[in-house]
Amino acid sequence: MSKLEKKAGVSQMMKFIQSLRIAMGSIRSAKMRSILTTLGIVIGVAAVIANVSLGASFNQHFADFSLSAGSNYIVVEGKEPNLFHDNEMKLIDNTPGIVGITPFKKESAQVTYYSTSKRTNVYGVNEDIEELSNIELEDGAFLDDKDKYVTVIGHDIANDKFDRKIFTQNSIDITFHTNDGNSITKNFMVKGIIEKSKNSHGIDDVILIPVSTLNEILGENDYGTFRAMSSSLDTIKETDEEVDKRLARHFGVPTRDMENEDAKPYYMSNQAEHLERLAQVSGVLGALLTSVALIALIVGSIGIMNIMLVTVTERTREIGILKSLGFTNWNVLLLFIVESIVLSVFGGLLGTGLGVAGAYGAQMLMKLPIVFPVKMIVVGFTVSVIVGLIAGVYPANKAARMNTVDALRSE
Repeated sequence: MSKLEKKAGVSQMMKFIQSLRIAMGSIRSAKMRSILTTLGIVIGVAAVIANVSLGASFNQHFADFSLSAGSNYIVVEGKEPNLFHDNEMKLIDNTPGIVGITPFKKESAQVTYYSTSKRTNVYGVNEDIEELSNIELEDGAFLDDKDKYVTVIGHDIANDKFDRKIFTQNSIDITFHTNDGNSITKNFMVKGIIEKSKNSHGIDDVILIPVSTLNEILGENDYGTFRAMSSSLDTIKETDEEVDKRLARHFGVPTRDMENEDAKPYYMSNQAEHLERLAQVSGVLGALLTSVALIALIVGSIGIMNIMLVTVTERTREIGILKSLGFTNWNVLLLFIVESIVLSVFGGLLGTGLGVAGAYGAQMLMKLPIVFPVKMIVVGFTVSVIVGLIAGVYPANKAARMNTVDALRSE
């Protein structure tokens, strides 16, 4: 590289540094205007980052829920509470693809521990519920089909529901009301306590007892709901359809009415469908909110362009002086583009901070997993810089094309 080229390179670097200083001086001289100008960028970037972070947090929440509640189970619920019996349970259990099944029988009961009585729901289940619901115990053991007057209780029942904490091996009295109006009280030993749930799907507030015991107390032999586990999430839809066909034939539903849900005496759903719907809703909502945020970014870019045009008009004489001192069209162009980018960088940094803080606050408030997609945060900030660059090009080009003499004559 020749000495002349080196000198030219140093000169251009000095011009760039000088342009940066002038741009910063211009921004500092009109602080309030600069802050208001970047407000659109701040709001846009903050909204994009907050929405993307919350969307990722909701998706993680759904994934955690899937793991904790079991994502490959099928629910069959009778339209009448006493529709199902052992025959229907065996029919479902013998369906190819089904690897476990438990009945669910819910009864409202009065639970007494020492001097405190609380009304709560008691669920009759069998031993398969542990695997079907991915329940973890913090103490004790789970129900098995040989048990009779024993119970497994949720974390909140054990720790918060009564005046005293309930421990394993303690006893509680449960009073049931039969259909003939009588009350029956039985004493149950607490066999296990369920670990505190990481998700709010009701497991912390349950009392589980053997369904055979519940039916014996009530003098019944029916069930209202079944939860069955499919062997694989990949085949859950096919398994769901096969269970549906078998039950429909069992209850005498005509083949022509197989697609008519009103013709069947039961409802069917599977967890995979629920999670899919939740993910779709989350995706649509996230896209909508992100679109609004992008509109805010566009409005912000228009604000920067507008204020830069005003700045060019106000500083016409200054542009003439700079050109007379040796600033080329490129130097002037660079001066105003740098100023526009600095405004955008400031707005992007502030928006990033607000977006992260807002998302964190919302995640804590809604007890969601703390998730921040770093790539999207970088993208959001980068977009703000690009917006500033684009917004500054037209005003900067207008300034660069000014005639030096005409600019000097300006007042």
